[in-house]
Amino acid sequence: MSFLNRTGITILLLISLPFVTVTQQPRKQDTFRPVVRGKRGVVAGGQPLSVEAGLRTLQSGGNAVDAGVATILAASVIDFSHFSFGGEVPILIKLKNAEVVVIEGMGQAPQKATREFFAERYRTMQSQSATRSHGGPIPANGPLSATVPAVLDACITALDQYGTKTLAEVMQPAIELADGFPIDELRVEYIRTRSPIFSQWPDAKRIFLPGGEVPKAGDMFVQTDLARTLREIVKAERLASKGTRNNRHAGLIAARDYFYRGPIAKRIGAYMQANGGLIAADDFARFQAKTGQPVRADYHGYQIYKPGFWTQGPVLVETLNMIEGFDLLKMGHNSSEYIHTLTEALKLAMADRDRYYGDPDFAKIPTTELLSKSYAALRRPLIDPNHASLAQQPGDPANMKAILASAVQTEARISTVPSIERANDTTCVNVIDKEGNLFSATPSGAWLPAVVAGDTGVLMGQRLQSALIDPNSPNVVAPGKRPRITLSPTLVLKNNVPYMVLSTPGGDNQDQALLQVLLNIIEFGMNPQEAVEAPRFDTQHYVSSFDDHEFLPGTLNLEARINLKTNQELSFRGHKIRPQSEWGTLSAPTVIVYDSRTGISSAGADPRRSRYAVAW
Repeated sequence: MSFLNRTGITILLLISLPFVTVTQQPRKQDTFRPVVRGKRGVVAGGQPLSVEAGLRTLQSGGNAVDAGVATILAASVIDFSHFSFGGEVPILIKLKNAEVVVIEGMGQAPQKATREFFAERYRTMQSQSATRSHGGPIPANGPLSATVPAVLDACITALDQYGTKTLAEVMQPAIELADGFPIDELRVEYIRTRSPIFSQWPDAKRIFLPGGEVPKAGDMFVQTDLARTLREIVKAERLASKGTRNNRHAGLIAARDYFYRGPIAKRIGAYMQANGGLIAADDFARFQAKTGQPVRADYHGYQIYKPGFWTQGPVLVETLNMIEGFDLLKMGHNSSEYIHTLTEALKLAMADRDRYYGDPDFAKIPTTELLSKSYAALRRPLIDPNHASLAQQPGDPANMKAILASAVQTEARISTVPSIERANDTTCVNVIDKEGNLFSATPSGAWLPAVVAGDTGVLMGQRLQSALIDPNSPNVVAPGKRPRITLSPTLVLKNNVPYMVLSTPGGDNQDQALLQVLLNIIEFGMNPQEAVEAPRFDTQHYVSSFDDHEFLPGTLNLEARINLKTNQELSFRGHKIRPQSEWGTLSAPTVIVYDSRTGISSAGADPRRSRYAVAW
């Protein structure tokens, strides 16, 4: 039975159910997929071949970090519609009897990427009628939008400090996939629709239109140049590890240096400089993925960890702090009161994101105040139970006031960037192994349409578009600075014991989706598969992190499975409802829950975008 037909059946079942009152929990429903359970380990991600790489690594004796890295690297080869090797990946790790850490896998802007350069470019663009209709100050794709690729260094840092395998071992599945894999319908569709854009770059056209044609689903898709690059990196590791006392560490560092300080960086830099880009070999040499400290929310006995203010991760912390003061269970799952309360809290947290978040190495951020319970208590009364806010309301954490008096309202604006040029999202990787080690990552960037850096086969990223040219913003573009990103993996402890990992694609929507999945489990008692399949909503009341940074005040997207009465009640409160299809949200999480008493892990994988989970 096709997915669409099964969707139709489920719609009929949902329509026949009685309306859920505010005091009831959601009625248990059959799910499209079963919960995936295992005792030796579970891997969840965006594509069956990538999660197979992770499972293969677990079965060969690797831990959660080894498996997570193998899954990321495999995805970087086959998931190029949403993520590839030239992208970025923040990672959260919790090893047994150790603290939670974050691998800050986000590359910085090139040294030539000044605010003045992009401001002048934008002025010129605006003066030309042919380009006035679309495009932001920093382009959504092309050579100018690239930051330093962070994936390899983030993976090597994770392996070196927390893994057990060599790079050669965890990269082998990726190399095999680069040699050829049967391409699926989704990737074929992305190649077909994005070819008018990437065909302007000869190497991208050569790789993605073999023989000048769009490949067919089921064809073996080969990336010869990328396979050669991956083998060169592994060879550097192998040569450096021979005869050394700590050979695994030496090999990993040598592999890293071969990419970032050796011939690959030089080839990529030369190509980008020759083809209108800003990035150079020296930018690669300056980069290193740091191991940092995550931020944390304490919510009803759960400890929720997120990457820091260089991402939007703290939005979830701020939101949880605010909604902690409400009885969500009494409201009822996806009741109008519940959706309204979460939406209004998210609006407040996102307003703080847009006002205060940025690279902490460059911007002074009131981190302690933003994350505090006392600040949340000041902000909570701004949630009007009867009316949707249409204003952007950042707080004043430095002075501990609910609203920043000097804030200038952002004007509503709709993106005019053509859909085939817009940001194309992300994937997700989550792993729990037999020891209860936790790994959560959100790989993204270097998606189609992307520049391919000559004969390296490396697709270059587009993340610089998330930076701004506003000189007063903490997220203003600057040389060597990371743009504030949306990528936001999540790791949860329960009473300080390993409990859950979850992550999702979805751009600005990521933490909205993760909040709902998290609450579905810890507030409403859903199993992981029920939690990811339940109907979702998301507000667009924020400044977009992509393209030309649209702002749609009051807009609330509701999947069609949310009943008509709830739609009407939300509209009455002032929300600008934008109906979506039954499974229409852009997010698609995977989640794994760990039972520390039995050692069993249980996973859910969202069918919306064909997420996958496998267990052993």
